[in-house]
Amino acid sequence: MNGPETTTPEAPTGPEAGAGSTGSASSSDAPHTSAPQHTPHARKESPFRQPKAVWAVAFACVISFMGIGLVDPILPALSSQLDATPSQVTLLFTSYLVVTAVAMLVTGWVSSRLGPKRTLVFGLVLIVVFSALAGTTGSIDGIIGFRAGWGLGNALFIATSLAVIVGSASGGFAGAIVLYETALGVGIATGPLLGGLLGHVSWRGPFFGVAVLMAVALVATVILLPPSKAAQRPESLVEPLAALRHRALATTSVTGLLYNWGFFTMLGYAPFLMHLSAIELGWVFFAWGLLVAIFAVFGAPALRGWFGTPRTLYGNLLFMAADLLVIGLFPDERWAVIGAVIVAGAFIGVNNTLVTTAVMSIAPVPRPVASATYGFVRFIGGGLAPFAAGKLVEHYNAHVPFILGAVSVTAGAVLLSTVHRALDEADRTA
Repeated sequence: MNGPETTTPEAPTGPEAGAGSTGSASSSDAPHTSAPQHTPHARKESPFRQPKAVWAVAFACVISFMGIGLVDPILPALSSQLDATPSQVTLLFTSYLVVTAVAMLVTGWVSSRLGPKRTLVFGLVLIVVFSALAGTTGSIDGIIGFRAGWGLGNALFIATSLAVIVGSASGGFAGAIVLYETALGVGIATGPLLGGLLGHVSWRGPFFGVAVLMAVALVATVILLPPSKAAQRPESLVEPLAALRHRALATTSVTGLLYNWGFFTMLGYAPFLMHLSAIELGWVFFAWGLLVAIFAVFGAPALRGWFGTPRTLYGNLLFMAADLLVIGLFPDERWAVIGAVIVAGAFIGVNNTLVTTAVMSIAPVPRPVASATYGFVRFIGGGLAPFAAGKLVEHYNAHVPFILGAVSVTAGAVLLSTVHRALDEADRTA
């Protein structure tokens, strides 16, 4: 997830406020540790009362996020039908997420020149084209390559969509985050189920299904989203990497990498341990996705109110590590793996909402820059982990990648504790 494209403490309110403005050149160096200030009325406004343009982008977000877990139920089928090893099949995640990560570094540069609407449309077109091509190919290498193109479109879309939602949505920054996380949760929940249902017919079905749904989202975006202007100050290519010199942002981003290593180890390799059909895997990951959605929208805000962001995240990361350890200790116990995967949805939902909000609040750079920086670092971990898991299983056994994932997530909790004061400050100013 990526932060809204704003630079001032107040979230933009007009339909063109997400137009990619990153403020003056000096704004990149100015402190940006305070969260957006809202009136009591803004806090009470429902995040689900939105203009049609917002719902069009939110719908496209749902379909885009379906792509994350869409291939999960068909991984074993791809492995058997295309004569590929599990590590080869996990490259579907690696090519998709690594390209998404690297492309994050240029999305701000593109969006600030084309404007948000053109960037969204361009990203959606790429997703439609490459998801359809993935369904037409007959080799695992072809699918891996087309998933990389899909990842480029995904980066352009997701890096811009929250900026557009914040610029057009009622309810301000907090309301936009809730709406965005709702879209993410619905997409993550329904993606595997759709993948399982269509994959039960053919492994090609999920790819064609996404192409059709994204085409619908593309038409809705073109028709309903108002035109937007390019930024007054175009973003440079070096800003996202230069932002890593800021300790709070760099620390939180690396925590995201460590967490995503564990998360995508589970998402990319656990399906091979369950020995289920495509539709059965779809239902397992649907249950997982429901918990992601519920805890992202309802659980995370409640836990933050009770314990604060830093303490909630420490506990959440440690519970996630323990969950991965269960799979690492009992990889041959089908029901232990299934149960651990489903329960993990709660921890992922909490982490998604709180870390996204925290990164955008503590980053001392404009939000689109922080968004690109965080997305680049964390998606690198998510992209490399599934392939590494497959190789570790081939050379050792199924225990190793999940134990490594548990250690990685635990290290993320320890690292995050070094910016405790910044997280507390973000809570006080939210």
